[in-house]
Amino acid sequence: MTLRRSLALALLFTLMTLFSGCATADPNLQTRQTMLAEIKAEPPGDYFIARRYYKVDYKFWGYIRKPGQDWSAARMVMLNEQQKLAPDRELGKIGSDNGYEYKFYGNFSGETVYEPASNGFYPEFVLKGYELRNVSPASIFKGVTGALDPQRRVIAKPY
Repeated sequence: MTLRRSLALALLFTLMTLFSGCATADPNLQTRQTMLAEIKAEPPGDYFIARRYYKVDYKFWGYIRKPGQDWSAARMVMLNEQQKLAPDRELGKIGSDNGYEYKFYGNFSGETVYEPASNGFYPEFVLKGYELRNVSPASIFKGVTGALDPQRRVIAKPY
């Protein structure tokens, strides 16, 4: 009985050692906490925070949220560029700003736009102006491999 118990404990110890690296802890926890503190410090105002999310096969623009709101409340949008071109289109380099963060000025039109490649309906945002905030902001996606890869047909949601 003692030998059996010893073998069982040895097996248990070996399994614990093998799987100890498989914890699902967020490796970006510190960065995310800093980002959340920065979000809480954003002054209220008549603007939005926008994150470009470029995918070759899709025509949506990216995520937009109100100042002070977490990224989990952000909405994927289609841009109406009749008043102001999107930053990458203005430069003539579509998708060159993938992952960039902006301060957007404008409003939601109340219209919903169908995007056939994703088979999704997205709110329309009328862009009136923008300011670049950050070219390499902290990730808003948790554990999604290829979230910012323009070639991958993954549509990640912010957390």
